Parts: sequence; structure tokens; C-alpha cells
Amino acid sequence: MSVILILGGYGGFGARLSRRLAARGHRILVAGRHRDKAVAFCDAVPNCHPVVADRDGDLAAVLAEHRPDLLIDAAGPFQTSGYHVIEACIAAGVDYLDLADGRAFVAGIGTLDVAARRACTIAISGASSVPALSGAVVRDLAVGMEQIMSVEMAISASNRAAAGASVAAAILSYAGKPLTVWRGQRRARAFGWQEIGQERFVLDDGTTLGHRLVALADVPDLELLPERLPGKPAVSFRAGTELAVQNVTLWLASWLVRWRWIGSLSALAPWLLPLQRRMAGWGSDRSGMVVRLFGLAGGKRVERRWTLIASAGDGPEIPTLAAELLAERIVAKELAPGAGDAGPMLALEDFAPAFAGLAIRHETRQIAQPAPLYQRVMGDTFARLPDEVRRMHEVLRDGGAHGRATVERGTHPLARLVGALMGFPRAGEHELHVGFREDQGVERWTRTFSAQSFHSNLGEEAGQIVERFGPLRFHFDLPGDEQGLTMVMRSWSIWRIPLPLALAPRTMAREWEEDGKFQFDVPIALPLIGPVIHYRGWLTPDAE
Repeated sequence: MSVILILGGYGGFGARLSRRLAARGHRILVAGRHRDKAVAFCDAVPNCHPVVADRDGDLAAVLAEHRPDLLIDAAGPFQTSGYHVIEACIAAGVDYLDLADGRAFVAGIGTLDVAARRACTIAISGASSVPALSGAVVRDLAVGMEQIMSVEMAISASNRAAAGASVAAAILSYAGKPLTVWRGQRRARAFGWQEIGQERFVLDDGTTLGHRLVALADVPDLELLPERLPGKPAVSFRAGTELAVQNVTLWLASWLVRWRWIGSLSALAPWLLPLQRRMAGWGSDRSGMVVRLFGLAGGKRVERRWTLIASAGDGPEIPTLAAELLAERIVAKELAPGAGDAGPMLALEDFAPAFAGLAIRHETRQIAQPAPLYQRVMGDTFARLPDEVRRMHEVLRDGGAHGRATVERGTHPLARLVGALMGFPRAGEHELHVGFREDQGVERWTRTFSAQSFHSNLGEEAGQIVERFGPLRFHFDLPGDEQGLTMVMRSWSIWRIPLPLALAPRTMAREWEEDGKFQFDVPIALPLIGPVIHYRGWLTPDAE
């Protein structure tokens, strides 16, 4: 019988993990700051024994006294934690495991690998829904895919699965703060608990959670997955609770941090938990998780989707399953010494027995994706385009290209005003990056000239390309051949109100291939005013 010490062993996830491992016959030391809570928990659970321990205190004495085979940190939060607990375990020769979801904490654990190997100990971080389960799902979906353009994940928790203090503190610590994401084949800036939107959780038999709001969460997968998948795909992870009012309230509050009106929402933590407890009777007992991969499989554009729906209040068990599986392997001496994250350590099939014992259903499906936007508009002509021109327009969910551009700006005062309002770049030579984001057939192009960006959305209407800048819409035909393509404006509007073509901007954008690169030339002028901007240059896909 192994001895396992669990920090936070009577808390939300820690209590569930303590019960699971105790039921497997291990001697569980349920540790925390409050002895009375540990005693009350252990009185009701066989094989559990109370221990007073503070994860921020002197753990060396606790480890020396109880000599556990394994320490599991289920306390957190890990977003602001150092590695003192792991270092104490390595110094004492005790194996270590945690349920961390702190991005920097989990991604940086490899810095302790040498020390762990020398001490013949194991240190694993992130044995939870992320990155352990999410990593297992992603690898399962990725089998047979030649290239992956985007990984998109979301979790929605049942309202009755009230978040513990550490979970609430973790979310509030990054809400509204800048975080780094991999998009458009480069690092970009986003903001915690923003980009709020709806996610649909549904199984093939019609079982569904409906549409739930989720927002951007800062998790280890954002750092780990791009480097581990073919094509170095964009990665996003969004999370939320079941009740829309909770998500919207937190989203609104996150703007106070983004606008720098306040430094952090962490001060709200003491108010958040009592408020959630008062709302605990609302909503349902069902949670969901979805993982989507977009890419090429057998040369075809596909989405591979894994969906999980948990009922009967079993959703909160999911974050403990990876820790249970890895704890068994650690105490059975099945793992080699060293320190690393749990992302690559489990397969999806490893979770099957645990899922079967819970009110959990999950399934995987593959969904064919439509042809690229330009191909849908151009039809058979698209195949005749030069290779580099065609490749630049084969956007599936995410992409990026880099190159150089020369920009000329009009000198008329009104031309300068229009250029400023549109956010056009200054005149001169520029490093250029174009990020592509595709969603439901609409492409968002973000053009960054040196450090200055502007963007537009491109879609399809009535067999034409429609480029939208705010309320302005420009309709183009796309004549093309082996030499390249041209964008010919046919109409324009504002808020969909047609405007006279005689007053439209004058433009004849061209794209072609030269020296093995995608070349472009985009002049824009206005009647009576003259040139507004003229930019030309070359691009090559970032994936190369």
C-alpha cells in the first residue's frame, strides 16, 4: 500500500481525488491548513488521515515526518506559484504530481528535469483537464493528419459544479490582462477572458448542452501545443460557466483591467464564491468539453471534433482523472525519473475506464470543410492560378505569411485624412506580415506593416468577393489565369446602402508569382482627390 500526501486534499478537486485514490487502497494523507476540515473529511472516507500542512510553509518537515511515496498538489492557484513544493519533494526524494493549469508554471517545469533525474524522482505538472486530457484528445484527433492549421478547445462547467477558491483566484488573476497566443503563424497578443462567444456542445444522437458562452482562458496548451503538432497550428482555449450572466459579468469586468483602470480583478475573489453559492441552485448538473482540429487529412480539408458531455454532476470529476491515472503509474514505478508536463503522457484510451464509470458520453467525428473562399468564387479558374497565388488563398481557419512591402501615400489633405481613418501604414519600406483567420467562409486579413496594422473581412456574395472595412463593402470580380488574378470592383455600399460607382475608390489590385514568391500590387485612389495609398511587395507562407 502506497502513501500519498495530497495538498488541498479536502478541497474541491482534491477531495474527489482523495476519494478516488483511497478507494484504490492507498493510504491518503489529506493535507491542508485547517486541521478541523481535514479531520471532518477523513472521518467520512476510509484510508484517509488528516495532516496539517501549508503549501507555502515548511514542507521539508512534513515530508520528513510522513515519508510519502508521492505528493500531489491539488491546492493551487499555480498562476503565481514558484517551484518550492517541487524542489522540496526533489530534496526529500519524494515523487511529485499536480493538477496545475497555470501556463508558465506547467510549461516551465522542464527546468527541474536535471535535478529530478539526479535525485531519481519524478515531477509531473498539469495532470488535469489541461494539458493532460486535452493533450491526449489532440493527439488522438491528429492521427493521419498531414498538417494542422488550428486547434480550438472549450470547456463549459455546470453551474452546480461551483469553482473552488483556487480556481476563482486563477481566473481573476489573468482576466483582462494581456497574454500571448500563437496565431497567423506568429506570436500575437490577446486578453484573458475576452473574445467571448458561443460554443455548441452536441452529440450525434442529439444530446446537447445548447449554446453556452465561453471566453479566452490562459492555459498551458497555448504554449505547448503549437510546437508539438505538424504545421505549428494556431491554438485557442476558451472556458466558461453554464450561466451566461456570470460569463458576461466577468467579461465586462475584464475590460476594467484591459483599459488599465484597475490592476487586477483578484480583489473580487472573496465576493465571487459567496455569490456563486447563492446561484448554485440555478442551471443544470451538466458540463461539456469540445476539441476541434482543422487541417489536411489525405489531402482533404477537414475538421476533426471530439465532444464530451457529462451529466449527473460528474463533470467536476474529470479534472482529477489524469492525476489518478498518473499517480497509479508513479507508485507502480512505471515512469522514469525526470520533470515534465503531463501533456504527452496519456492516451485518450487511458481515460475510457474512468469515463465508463461516470455519467459521461463522448464521441469523435470528422467533418468535411468547404473549398477556400477564392476557389468558391473563381470556380475552375482557381486551379489555373500560379502555385504561390493559389496557396496564399487556400486558407483554412488560420494562416500567415511574411515578406516586404513598399508603401506610397497620397499627398492631398483629404487623401491623408482618409488614410488615417482607414489605419493605412505610413510611406516607406516595411517588413510585412499578413495573418489570415477563417470562420464559416469569412476570412479576416490582418496586414501588419512594421508595427502598424489594419484589417478587413472578405466573404462571398452573389458569386463575388466582398471586402468589408467597417460599414463599407466593396464587391469584386476575380478574373484570373496562369499569369495571376485581378480584383475588379463592381459595386460598393455603406451599411448595405448602394453608393454610386462613379464615386467609388479607384483600384485594380493584382496578384502574381515571380521568383517563387507571391507578388501583389494594390493602388487605391479617390475621384477628384487622387492617390490615397499604393502598396506593393511580396509574401511567402510562414509555415515555410
